[in-house]
Amino acid sequence: MGDANSALTPAETKHLLRRTGLGLTKRDRRTIARNRKTRGELVDKILRFKPKKVRFKGDGLDDAVDAWLLHLWKTRTPLAEKLVLFWHDHFSTAFDTVGRTGLMTKQNQLLRTHAKGNFKTLVKAINRDPAMMEFLDTVRNRRQNPNENYARELCELFTLGVQDLLGQDNYTQDDIVQIARAFTGWRYAVPERRDEPDYERAESSFDPDRHDFAEHYPERGPKVLFTTTGGFGPGGRAFDADGEGAAEIDAVIDILLDHRDSTGKNTTARRIAYRLLEFFAHPEPDLAVVDEVVAASGFDVTWSIEALLRAIFVHDAFYLTASAAPFDGAAVKSVRWPADYVIGTTRSLGMKLKIEKERGLRIEGGSGLRVRDHLEDMGQALMNPPSVFGWEWETAWLSSATLLARYRFARDLGAAREGRQNVLVPKKFINLKLTDPDAILDAVLGALGIEDQLTAEERDYLLDYLTDGGATTTLDLKNDEDAVAEKLHGLVALALQAPAAHLN
Repeated sequence: MGDANSALTPAETKHLLRRTGLGLTKRDRRTIARNRKTRGELVDKILRFKPKKVRFKGDGLDDAVDAWLLHLWKTRTPLAEKLVLFWHDHFSTAFDTVGRTGLMTKQNQLLRTHAKGNFKTLVKAINRDPAMMEFLDTVRNRRQNPNENYARELCELFTLGVQDLLGQDNYTQDDIVQIARAFTGWRYAVPERRDEPDYERAESSFDPDRHDFAEHYPERGPKVLFTTTGGFGPGGRAFDADGEGAAEIDAVIDILLDHRDSTGKNTTARRIAYRLLEFFAHPEPDLAVVDEVVAASGFDVTWSIEALLRAIFVHDAFYLTASAAPFDGAAVKSVRWPADYVIGTTRSLGMKLKIEKERGLRIEGGSGLRVRDHLEDMGQALMNPPSVFGWEWETAWLSSATLLARYRFARDLGAAREGRQNVLVPKKFINLKLTDPDAILDAVLGALGIEDQLTAEERDYLLDYLTDGGATTTLDLKNDEDAVAEKLHGLVALALQAPAAHLN
């Protein structure tokens, strides 16, 4: 059994960097080769980032998404960016409903600020986030007719889940009604200015005239939650114990995060740990592992996301398949999210990306599609997830249409030869003095981080392509431009279509 003090093997180091990063950069490969740190030491280094203010400039959603993608490519703290992606999915909010780019970028900054901080603080901040208030109708939640949308998703998706991990219901319809009452009266406003509104400056506010005070509707009964679930007893827990009004929405979160499941475990702590294990480790983590990382981190008491992440990243279960090839019968792999596949690939290959005026951020080869269009075709439109449930993960990323989109990206990237940026530059990812086809193949697969992840048949197929079925015994990458254009670029495209390139 390993722990935070266990030495990392090269395979485990690579696994940790892949799962917490975006592609494997040259810096990552140096770390793999030279690492002498224990699990805990390297994890602590990866977690040592500080939240940053990021300004997504531009006139609309497309500009904001391009700016976010460029930031993903530039980042030196990829775990921070992966956490923003995770929370963007968890607290799913879509531009198509919100309708204001500034509100979406403001929420992005909120997620960035709290990405590894205190989960309770994060949920309380989301309560007041203008984009979320617009998306789930908090701004339309008035005392006369409380709107239940946010209350329902707060329980179902953001905290408890409909059922606990043993299949028992976590709340009732009456709990949703009561929580909706707590959120009546909340709005947001944009400070006045002479030019067009900057919705990043929007702030939430409480209007007592719209709030459901008990004196207005005594027939609705006491403001009490969880009289039948949560381990609070038949009296439940009152969310107006410290007074009615603006304080009620924070009181609701305090109660939700005290909720206990049918086994007496903290319901939300278990659920968030389960989802983070799914995201960073592998699908369907064992319940015993969930409980171990919660206990080791104290997450159910402190709500420290960073402590929970550390417990996950030093646990044996995280490294379960660090040395396993995709199809060896023991692998439990995760399908890479489109954003990880696209941005991670460009980072691994040392590409230089730049947003061009009026053309956006695009790969300059093949179809010439913008990067955001590639992602949308793969099923991940950033800032516009398909529903409040976010994106479906794992094999749901791999329909016939989205697989074709991934192959098109690989083809376009392989064809990206002309220009100074947004193209493949071979010397960035391979030693052009190499002449042996086997060594060239190893170098390309190594740059992509999948050198040990292909089947023998897949490797033979790529080698046959590179050598024209064995007819070519050497290649002159340094002097033969045709060999680079036709073989090396083509090899990259084919390798990116291999199953291993889509898995972590």
